Amino acid sequence: MTQVLVVGAGPTGLTLANLLGVMGVRTLLVERNSTTVQEPRAVSIDDEALRTLQAAGLVEQVLKHVVPGYGSHYHGPDGSRFATVEPTGTPYGYPRRNAFRQPRLEAQLSDGLARFPHVETRFGWQLESFQAFPDGVEATMAGPMGRQRIVCDFVVGCDGASSTVRASLGIQLSGTSFDERWLIVDLENSANTTKHTRVFCDIRRPCITLPGPDRTRRYEFKLLPGESDAQMLEPAVIARLLREHEADPDATIRRTVVYRFHARVAPRWCVGRRIFLAGDAAHLTPPFAGQGMNSGLRDAQNLAWKLSAVLDGRAGPALLDSYDAERRDHMWQMIKLALRMGRIMAPPSALHGVLTRAAFRALNVWPPARDYVAQMKYKPKPRFEHGFLVSDRRGARRTRVGRLFPQPRVLTGQGPRLLDEVLGNGFALVARDPAGLSALRHALLDRLRVARLAILPRGSASRDGAVALDSAEDPLADHDAEALLLRPDHYVAAALPFSGADPVLSQLEAMLDG
Repeated sequence: MTQVLVVGAGPTGLTLANLLGVMGVRTLLVERNSTTVQEPRAVSIDDEALRTLQAAGLVEQVLKHVVPGYGSHYHGPDGSRFATVEPTGTPYGYPRRNAFRQPRLEAQLSDGLARFPHVETRFGWQLESFQAFPDGVEATMAGPMGRQRIVCDFVVGCDGASSTVRASLGIQLSGTSFDERWLIVDLENSANTTKHTRVFCDIRRPCITLPGPDRTRRYEFKLLPGESDAQMLEPAVIARLLREHEADPDATIRRTVVYRFHARVAPRWCVGRRIFLAGDAAHLTPPFAGQGMNSGLRDAQNLAWKLSAVLDGRAGPALLDSYDAERRDHMWQMIKLALRMGRIMAPPSALHGVLTRAAFRALNVWPPARDYVAQMKYKPKPRFEHGFLVSDRRGARRTRVGRLFPQPRVLTGQGPRLLDEVLGNGFALVARDPAGLSALRHALLDRLRVARLAILPRGSASRDGAVALDSAEDPLADHDAEALLLRPDHYVAAALPFSGADPVLSQLEAMLDG
């Protein structure tokens, strides 16, 4: 019997199906269209998303067709640059911003599902109805072979902004009054090899141009009041806009479309612990921070391990409540970031633009402030305040609990490797002290099949059960007398003192049992 029915084969649904495949979950993925997307869509993939694809076992294939580590240059109406964003750090193992092509990514994710005999994919099939019961879900689908009824444990709606699953649940997206239209122009065979995004923050015509792999490039132009979609899609208008923004005149126009951007989130992402929403079915964000698709991949990784843990008996259904609690709050942070960035790209008034540019130029004078912008420190770090975790009461600035654990390079007997390659994708205990780590004992650790790894300071000798850092940055600084319990999505669930960890582990055990 199918355990998880995933509805929608976009990036979120395909990633979720691959993660469930890795975890051994019997999965059925259905998509109403006959193929994965063929037109350009999302163009930016971040370091967290690449780490998720690493967990899915596909990151090496994906990286072959990615332009890694691009930044953003912000220009005023006179063409002068007033802000530079070029992050150089790789806290989660990969560059912070990377250019890609969604059709190729979806094809790679779809092909990746062939690895799993327990994952079935059906294109051209439409979910018609479903009904949840205490012990499962009954769903009816229609496709090339007629109608079919299936029974499964869970349904996850990854079916986009016009989600059938969400509509069937009677859930409407809610949020801010933000509503803008932008003309999107995708180019191929472009001779413009500028590596970084260029943002033209001009109230007369806000515009952004983004790099892509294989000589592709995207231009986005904001529609002004009084301009119609049809007017802006006229070839002569598009040619003029491209010419005014230094596009290659010999490039091929692959697609032109007007998008309406929204900032909305579903008030509930889980109904009855049986039906879930993820990706655009659960949230819509303006693209200014490049977090729409990336947020969907965060949803997929957060939900996949929880479904797997409930299905194999390691956790009770109460664990599934943490999906909504953890992801919805963080999604609002990403939306607010996108709205702030949108006000820089498209100032609401000429005065606002002048003041914004003056503020950034003033920040450039002070190195710490300049680095705050250049290194993307303004992007909220992933952190949960509520969910499957136990606070260590260190305060938001100092705690690791609820945060995504870094992925440094470590030295092993086989040479340097990224940390997740050593830890795997299950629960894990990490600590600096091998003896203290091995002394931690509790029934919950056995139940969760927790791996153990000592992470030693740079310059130490690696050995069985212990690896040495390959850099000076130590993610376990200030944690000499405790271990950190990592979840399968690499977030820190708890800090466990070497002496006195039982109360913390008992709290986690109660959360799992619900």
